[in-house]
Amino acid sequence: MLKGLIGRKIGMTQIFDEQGVAYPVTLIEAGPCYVTQVRTAEKEGYSAVQLGYGEVNPKRLTSGQLGHLKTNEIPPLRFLREFRAKDHGLNVGDKVTVADAFSVGERVDVVGISKGKGFAGGVKRYHFHGMNATHGTSDRNRAPGSRGSGTTPGRVYKGSRGAGHMGVGPHNRAEHQGGDGGCRAQPDRHQRRSSRRQG
Repeated sequence: MLKGLIGRKIGMTQIFDEQGVAYPVTLIEAGPCYVTQVRTAEKEGYSAVQLGYGEVNPKRLTSGQLGHLKTNEIPPLRFLREFRAKDHGLNVGDKVTVADAFSVGERVDVVGISKGKGFAGGVKRYHFHGMNATHGTSDRNRAPGSRGSGTTPGRVYKGSRGAGHMGVGPHNRAEHQGGDGGCRAQPDRHQRRSSRRQG
């Protein structure tokens, strides 16, 4: 079976073990996902499964996206992602749930896109210290400070930290170890609880 699902983060909570120790837990609504396409090595040159998640109003999709899904009588889905897999045993139109993909105690690799935070300053974006709150500092409390290295080279080096667009960009990857308080599935609610244990 395919070891992968598409989902969305619901929020954070905590669980307790037998000794009463609390562990932070991330709630993820994973699935149900539909198999929208199966890629084979003979036809596309590689083996993969395309999953769809998140039913939406058909008006929110393009005609090309709708046609791709209607061919196999699949409801309108917002997200389509590919998972590389060889021996998955899935066919187009199959539904994949949490109970099918995961079991308690498994190590899971969670990849997500951070929230968009717009144009952020250096203090928020890179935790710059800022200036003193006293000794005559009036409007420079959160200023980035000096940017360049003088007359030579007379410019700001590429990749320098500073203010700019924050969020939505690179995927944030987190690996979570399953265990007694780790990966727990709730098939009836399509939820998976994942926690990072200390120790």
